[in-house]
Amino acid sequence: MTTPYLTIRDAIAQGRELLQRAGISQPGLTAEVLLAHAMRRERPYFYAHPEQQLREVEWIHYGRYLNERLKGKPTQYVTQKQEFYGREFRVTKDVLIPRPETELLVETVLNLRPNAAILIDVGTGSGAIAVTLALETKACAIATDISGASLSTAKLNAQSFNAPVEFIRADLLHPFADASVDVIVSNPPYVSLNDAGSLQPEVRDWEPHLALFAGESGLTVYERLIPEARRVLKPGGLLALEIGFGQSGAVSALAADWKQLQITPDLAGIPRVLTCEKP
Repeated sequence: MTTPYLTIRDAIAQGRELLQRAGISQPGLTAEVLLAHAMRRERPYFYAHPEQQLREVEWIHYGRYLNERLKGKPTQYVTQKQEFYGREFRVTKDVLIPRPETELLVETVLNLRPNAAILIDVGTGSGAIAVTLALETKACAIATDISGASLSTAKLNAQSFNAPVEFIRADLLHPFADASVDVIVSNPPYVSLNDAGSLQPEVRDWEPHLALFAGESGLTVYERLIPEARRVLKPGGLLALEIGFGQSGAVSALAADWKQLQITPDLAGIPRVLTCEKP
């Protein structure tokens, strides 16, 4: 059954207008992404078939997705998808949405330790980092998270890509033996609770606080993780951390007695990745 006269072009235009009125960023792109999800199509299909009429079920789903986005729900949580390093990962409300900036963390590890034998992704969330590194290297990849719900999502992602990752529910690196690992990588919580009010509402109100906030300083996880990493890494082993805006000095001070400490900026010039080696 079709909805009379409601074409793909009309649906996108209506969605774009609704989203624009609500102040949603990139309203046209968002409307296309939500319609593609409703129709189970890729966006390029729309450019070749703008006059195709929507089936009733497609219009119903599209309307629901638009309504969820208008209420502030991030698009990625509506579609349960987010691309990371060229792969489409499943995301749920239990995991942080993977950001493009975090790809720099992966690239840095690949550049510095392409032949690592054993690596651990601490606080894996969706599993995007661990799965990507497992697929891009020959390493034995292990991923930890304190959240069982996050690990469930990460396991599904690993299965969908046939990625050889072992998942362990743990608080940071507690289960691991001394001097046993070549690489430890992490995108930990690093937002200060004092900065909660400055976050975008779709981040503050929808993404899991366990994966966002790290005490009043924003440094509480780094303060625990860096000493634990020093215990677990082999001599010369690599620690690679994503860091927040304005945190490079404070996190560098926590690793001041490590070797080869470097800060790598992202494409916007913001210090984004800290790497160092165990003495």
